[in-house]
Amino acid sequence: MGKPVLLNSVEHQDLRIITRHGAELGDNQWFTPTFPQEFRAVQAHYPIFFYKDPGNGQFHPVALFGFRRDDNLFLDEQGWRASYVPLTVRRQPFLIGQQTVQEDGMAVHQRVIHIDLDHPKVSLTEGEPLFQPYGGNTPYLDEMAEMLEVIHQGMEDSKGFVDALLTHDLLEAFTLELTLDNGDSHQMIGFYTINESTLAQLGGPALEALHQAGYLQAIYLSLASQARVRDLMQVVNDRLAESAA
Repeated sequence: MGKPVLLNSVEHQDLRIITRHGAELGDNQWFTPTFPQEFRAVQAHYPIFFYKDPGNGQFHPVALFGFRRDDNLFLDEQGWRASYVPLTVRRQPFLIGQQTVQEDGMAVHQRVIHIDLDHPKVSLTEGEPLFQPYGGNTPYLDEMAEMLEVIHQGMEDSKGFVDALLTHDLLEAFTLELTLDNGDSHQMIGFYTINESTLAQLGGPALEALHQAGYLQAIYLSLASQARVRDLMQVVNDRLAESAA
């Protein structure tokens, strides 16, 4: 469990954030949430699938980094192996929250930045400072605030995207069968993808509605991204070959 608290310049004046990537820094996750506005950048490196949260049953698009828990194939001794790192990874250890303030006698909800003090990227000696020596945010913290706002808006839009997919029965469960060069076979279950047969049968009005919302492009980007599974398999095969050498 993390320890998220409201970020402030009094208690957290001396905090720094380690911006490099590594398994020891909490980056060894096998997928992360993404959203339609990010699909174009994500699909260039990662397969995009859909994950059903076992806690609430909600679907979320995710960028896949590996085939099993705690195994991020994009991490090595030099850091992250792709030129684009999804925003929900880059925002660590920050979270977006809400607080209620009184304005002209009325309660107003405001989005605020929280920080997970238990996250391994939080440091007192290494990394980017959050606050200027004599007050005010550093450019790094301003960048993180903008990133959190993009993520918030993207996640809100993602709800509409998933709702549209469910409305048109476009999500289907699938099992990814993996056969490695050494003959080992593995199955990855628990994820969903676009049902291409159902998509092909959609009529003009439905396709037009998806297009107008920007969701049709997101659908095709997610389908195209699945070719990246071969890239992940190649990484696994290369590691097996190195181990056998």
